Amino acid sequence: MWRNLLGLRQISQRTISTASRRQLENRVPEKQKFFQEDNGIPVHLKGGLMDSLLYKVTMGISVFGTAYVVYELLVASMPKKQK
Repeated sequence: MWRNLLGLRQISQRTISTASRRQLENRVPEKQKFFQEDNGIPVHLKGGLMDSLLYKVTMGISVFGTAYVVYELLVASMPKKQK
């Protein structure tokens, strides 16, 4: 436990610097070119498999939620039978 606290103290004492140890390549122009390309694919699906999966899951949840709300409204609108 003391080792963890000592490590945390060392990390917290480090100065925050804006200088990066390694320079990252600017890939924004490549991404802009890729997403602005007119190939008939909607922009929200151009990211590949994960975008497609996220889109399908979102649409499935939306359809299920809408159907459930309509079902609950129908149940609420029916009067209960009294015995």
